[in-house]
Amino acid sequence: MWIEKYMTADPISIDKDMSIIRAAERMKEAGVRRFPVVHNDELIGMVTDRDLRSASPSQVVSFDKAERKLMPELYDLLANIKVGEIMKSDVVTVSPEQSVVKAAETMLKYHISGLPVVDSRKGLVGIITESDIFKIIVDFSGIKAGKTTFGFRLEDSPGSIKKVNDIIHENDGRIASILTPHSGEEPGHRHVYIRMRNCAPEKIEKLKTILEEKFDLLSVIDDT
Repeated sequence: MWIEKYMTADPISIDKDMSIIRAAERMKEAGVRRFPVVHNDELIGMVTDRDLRSASPSQVVSFDKAERKLMPELYDLLANIKVGEIMKSDVVTVSPEQSVVKAAETMLKYHISGLPVVDSRKGLVGIITESDIFKIIVDFSGIKAGKTTFGFRLEDSPGSIKKVNDIIHENDGRIASILTPHSGEEPGHRHVYIRMRNCAPEKIEKLKTILEEKFDLLSVIDDT
């Protein structure tokens, strides 16, 4: 779950001296919403599609040759505005050795949708975005391996999850993932969600009956 494994390595970056017109064109060509700004091999800022829209009339962001002929003075004015003049220089970053959970927490804290990944010398080595986080959540959830999730209310004590795990294995069940939140729970208990690997519906029903008898089964979620 290290950021290095899930980030986009060697992302497209731009220089602070690039015009905002060219930056907007490159952003459209690349199909991205943000560019790290690098100067002398060091990350010095970030510019987003919102920054570009705020710095110029919206029609200029997609300025084609015909539109430029109609508004040459405006185009020339904007062509002289450099990325370095509008970029955000107080960039929040993460390192490749940190966890993807830390990246997600940082995005939530600062209300941002993408983070540059830098090394110890502030060199840009990657970028991780909210889209990457969504992919990671899907991967961690185990949904590709199974569609049924059992939700439990268990005592918050050592071995409580193992007891459930043992019953599942004794009845030929296989676990795809185990997730448990750590907020909003009642003292002394925890909610635990165990996703099962795909198996016959009748086996799931049998397992549900056994688990209901032995534990506080809160829900059975079918993601088919």
